[in-house]
Amino acid sequence: MMTTHQPNQPLILAVDDEASNLQLLRHVLQDQYRLLFAKDGPRALELARQERPQLILLDVMMPGMTGYETCRLLKADPVTAAIPVIFVTALSEASDEVVGFDAGAVDYITKPVSPPIVRARVRTHLSLVGVDELKRTRLEIVQRLGLAAEYKDNETGLHVIRMSHYSRILGLALGMTEAEADDLLHAAPMHDVGKIGIPDNILRKPGPLDADEWKVMQSHATIGGDIIGKHPSGMLAMAYDVAVTHHEKWDGSGYPNGLAGDQIPLVGRIVAIADVFDALTSARPYKEAWPIEKAVDYLEQQRGLHFEGRLVDLFLKQMPALLEVKQRWAEH
Repeated sequence: MMTTHQPNQPLILAVDDEASNLQLLRHVLQDQYRLLFAKDGPRALELARQERPQLILLDVMMPGMTGYETCRLLKADPVTAAIPVIFVTALSEASDEVVGFDAGAVDYITKPVSPPIVRARVRTHLSLVGVDELKRTRLEIVQRLGLAAEYKDNETGLHVIRMSHYSRILGLALGMTEAEADDLLHAAPMHDVGKIGIPDNILRKPGPLDADEWKVMQSHATIGGDIIGKHPSGMLAMAYDVAVTHHEKWDGSGYPNGLAGDQIPLVGRIVAIADVFDALTSARPYKEAWPIEKAVDYLEQQRGLHFEGRLVDLFLKQMPALLEVKQRWAEH
């Protein structure tokens, strides 16, 4: 059973074996939300898969399949795993809440329910759903923009995957948090997005570039920054730094701005090593893949020149994990 409201209102599934409890939830929420109702776990699972509600209010003590069992099954199904579940139950002991959270719930409301508390908790968790959806959408846009750059270049999408994972591994080794390293993983594919603005006759030229062509090619770093734009914080701010500075060199001989040492943002220094290592160890139409040993020698030779020495040492210490990534995302 479902209430009829505006289609842009959030959809909530309420599950309880007592009709009076469902009636109460209907009274509390029907003015602001579209509502679905189920009286048992199996029906709740069916409706959740079919209708994809934004939130589920779930009773615990139901005959047959309990709320805990229902929640575990919801979380085990990729289709419904991301839907937040709030338990609405008469069980109020701390141990009961622990079981509920272990089952995958995001919150606990005790019966008899207080209408203001129900409305507040529902509003809070729906706002979090909106934030998560915004993050997912933003990430997908960033990834697809990176894919657009790959269509212009002669490098493969696997190169972008490998160097992004190399960057994440080095970031963690440097002491980044998991969240920071994940942002770097998602920002690194944007390093060459500026190549969208480079003419094909230069980008795909089979032979060496002349001085004027090389100047145009170098502009892809600045173009990448213009495409991404400046942001105060977060993954897009990181992506900007990566795009603009991944061709800067520790000794100041890089481009586009000739930055040196700590003037180069840390993420730019990290991606520079990851990008070069993968380029060296991958086959291209114009070159064979270098053996790992030769690529390692090159990184060591460029210590203090192209790359920060500290990062070279940390990168090489992660070689088992790097080679695992290389094998997993190998060219075929």
